[in-house]
Amino acid sequence: SGFNSIGHMDTMSRGRHQIGHYKEGEEFIQNVFHVLSQIFTGKERSNLAICWLQYEISKVIQCLQAKKKKKLKAQGRKSKKLAKNFLKAPDNRNNLSLWKLYAYLEWLLGNTDDSRKVFDTALCTAGTGGLKSAQLCSLSLLYAQLEVELLESIEGAVMSRAVHILTKLTENGPYVPYSGQVLPVNVLKARKTYEHALQDYLSKTAVSGQDQVYDADQLVNLVGCYALFQYLTVGIDAAVLIYTQASEKLEVSGSQKCENTRENFGILNFPTALEAVTLLHTNLLRFHMKISVYPLNPLREALTEALKRYPSNQSLWRSYIHIQRKSHSASKARRFFDSVTRSTNSLEPWLFAIRAEQMRKKLTEKVQRADVGEIHCTIPETGLTNRIVALFEHAVQSENGTHCPLLWRMYLNFMV
Repeated sequence: SGFNSIGHMDTMSRGRHQIGHYKEGEEFIQNVFHVLSQIFTGKERSNLAICWLQYEISKVIQCLQAKKKKKLKAQGRKSKKLAKNFLKAPDNRNNLSLWKLYAYLEWLLGNTDDSRKVFDTALCTAGTGGLKSAQLCSLSLLYAQLEVELLESIEGAVMSRAVHILTKLTENGPYVPYSGQVLPVNVLKARKTYEHALQDYLSKTAVSGQDQVYDADQLVNLVGCYALFQYLTVGIDAAVLIYTQASEKLEVSGSQKCENTRENFGILNFPTALEAVTLLHTNLLRFHMKISVYPLNPLREALTEALKRYPSNQSLWRSYIHIQRKSHSASKARRFFDSVTRSTNSLEPWLFAIRAEQMRKKLTEKVQRADVGEIHCTIPETGLTNRIVALFEHAVQSENGTHCPLLWRMYLNFMV
């Protein structure tokens, strides 16, 4: 059928149609997965199953964003069938990562009760590793995060299902599903356990020159669980304090390791751990602002600091342009984009700078075209088109930009 793209480009829209997964591209990807699943065995096969399920979840999320209900139903059926087949395989029955993805898939499809059953089953069969088990921490963290998103306010959250999940994680005993109440004494015990566990982990990272490759994922999950627990039982400031402590400690140990040895592979995990902790921190602040009154400045500061350090993190950029949309003054954001693009080779700052200006242009046009007699434009059109073209010109002249098909397509699309 000639020339077709594989996968999808969700940043481009053709008229009313969002570009989705092409039929031929989709067939190709499915064939690759099928062929590989026959070649691989054991752990590799389980890892492939995780990748495959993540890919299916990405398609479900795309259907949700495009608000296509019929397509979502069909996609949901296919993805669930695949997930169940994976979990039937003897190798995967105790694979918590797969159980986690299946539960998340059910949650995305709106089957909250089914999803809870899957989470509870997985936690009951997971054994009693407690905070020492990375997979158990990761599973509990996602479950608690999803439950927290259902809360309308932080009042009375101490009795919520999320607190029950995070409390049970610290008890090292078998998991018991939520029965509608959480004992205050258990909350106090859990807080102590989290505190000691985090101190142990952070002191472990501070001892430089250790031979072991430090498990960064485990630390991130632990910090996430403890901060979320503090958020629900004490408040936002207590949670932010934990993120700050963990970040400071990780920064120090990361720089120590770099000085001590160039070949210690433990270093490789530190930047990723720090980045993941930062992401959890900013996401929690965003959520808190959604459900209660809270100043914007802490979030803005956390995001600008993080983006200077991780200029290619797309989730952080998305949050940044989301909060900047609310302010009518673009100059601060423009100065920030300008400083980041000068100091890095990554292409993401350029793409998001262009995206932010295009959103501003769309908003301006919407206001100017409003059909209500005499209109006073709230945001003057100060040559936004020229600014966007200039950004495109600078971006395609950069080393990475020259070779980026997405950037060229966006430029052509804009000029048309």
